Amino acid sequence: MTIDAHQHFWRYDSTEYGWIDEEMSSIRRDFLPRDLDAELDAAGIDASVAVQARQSLEETRWLLGLARDSRRIAGVVGWAPLADPEGEGAIRVLARDPLLLGLRHVLQGEADPRYALSDTFGRNLRIAADEGLAYDILIFERQLPEAIELVDRHPQMRFVLDHVAKPRIREGLLSPWREVLSELGSRPNVWCKLSGMVTEADYHNWTEDGLAPYFEGALRAFGPKRLLFGSDWPVCTVACAYGRWKAIVEGFAAGLGEGAREAIMGGNAREAYGVGLGRGRT
Repeated sequence: MTIDAHQHFWRYDSTEYGWIDEEMSSIRRDFLPRDLDAELDAAGIDASVAVQARQSLEETRWLLGLARDSRRIAGVVGWAPLADPEGEGAIRVLARDPLLLGLRHVLQGEADPRYALSDTFGRNLRIAADEGLAYDILIFERQLPEAIELVDRHPQMRFVLDHVAKPRIREGLLSPWREVLSELGSRPNVWCKLSGMVTEADYHNWTEDGLAPYFEGALRAFGPKRLLFGSDWPVCTVACAYGRWKAIVEGFAAGLGEGAREAIMGGNAREAYGVGLGRGRT
């Protein structure tokens, strides 16, 4: 089963999606399951994981509703109030839905690099882990040291790093990203998505050769058993067509052998998110 481990849906609103700037104006419109289905069919992808793009319970419930109505959605990584002292109730209610695979907070947008290291965030993260949920880490490269500390505090949690921690691809810089990523990857409860790379590069002038060192850095850190294919659709489309990104990742994975290709293109996502272990659509 081939799984896109990272994509988004939204009904576009300029206030709710203010992060979509002029350079990304082509995605200032609605993106719904019927739009993704066409991309999945053309690229030969069986299912996807829908990931939050707004920090609201309303959106999480909406995504879960979309997942119930579409067999192409394997599950949802939603948002819950992890930083709220009263957040436990909302987390436990959401976790009753087996289509909720995990939670995510937009840590890259927090001014405090230690935001997720608060006592409240940690307590709620342990509740999420107890409910069988994973946690997606969305950060910039500079936040990797705090991510390592977060992971070390929660060895029972399955963590999934989004977008290879957004290295400085536009600048062509590999250090210190490569070294710190390897440190994070030494923790066996962390997986990493091969996603979001083209939008950290120059949208119009990136090349596969320019991305290759970042693929290699992720492979060195996590190995083929903890890497996941993710498109970051529709965000990726400002720099790369869906089918092209799938072909690039699949080509990289195929070079590692058939077993690695199957793992990266779907099997690892099922393990990272506990699909088949009481969560997700099997």
